[in-house]
Amino acid sequence: MADSIQVDIVSAEGEIFSGPASMVFVPASEGEIGVTPRHAPLLTLLKPGEVRVQSADGTEQSFYVGGGALEVQPNKVTVLADTAARASDLDEAAAIAARARAEEALSGKIDRIEQAEALAELARAAAQLALIQRLRKIKS
Repeated sequence: MADSIQVDIVSAEGEIFSGPASMVFVPASEGEIGVTPRHAPLLTLLKPGEVRVQSADGTEQSFYVGGGALEVQPNKVTVLADTAARASDLDEAAAIAARARAEEALSGKIDRIEQAEALAELARAAAQLALIQRLRKIKS
């Protein structure tokens, strides 16, 4: 167990992933963080993006998170996501539609709250589309 760390990815909808990993990559608010076993304790916010979980055999699983928080303990990583999904379950058409809605909202006259909501939706859609494109390149 010394060469692995327990990873739990959860959202309001429920648990998305739970299992051991040799390394985890998360989109922290200040940039991507790599977490290995025996990592120093850490608590940080997450931005929309990809969480990659690397197994001991080198295989990797990808997940989308729409923001949230990360807690790291020496033997456990917990991702508490606002929204989360397996990367393979992302809907490209829905992400494109969300991006279009956000861009349309931003082009009109809106108050600061509506602007913040539109910017957040735009960031989530952009992160989903970037992950979909990265997975498409890997499969090619």
